[in-house]
Amino acid sequence: MKIFALLGSIFALIAVGAGAFGAHAMADKFEPRMIEIWETGVQYQMYHALALFAAAWLYHQTEATVALVAGWSFASGILVFSGSLYLIVLTGVRGLGAITPIGGLALMAGWFCCMLAALKLV
Repeated sequence: MKIFALLGSIFALIAVGAGAFGAHAMADKFEPRMIEIWETGVQYQMYHALALFAAAWLYHQTEATVALVAGWSFASGILVFSGSLYLIVLTGVRGLGAITPIGGLALMAGWFCCMLAALKLV
């Protein structure tokens, strides 16, 4: 799936930039706990950017709808999970942490769907 390869590339590119930003520009401006939160967002974003390539490959191999669900789950999970962590750090609004688990559930759903798609491999 071209869209998942494209989204994976974009999310990975942004993760590298966000990681560099966190390591260099934020080091003196934010408390260590906020840097850890930022780094968690970057790590999960990168892991799941790569997972988008897995979903694309699984769909290419199986044409299983569940692989499409996996890809969209990863994309939405990145936006909600990592996005909420970035916003917590940048805005200081810790209440945004209430939506972070929703993104985590979307990421988990993506892995579950990848597992189901993998079961369709010959």
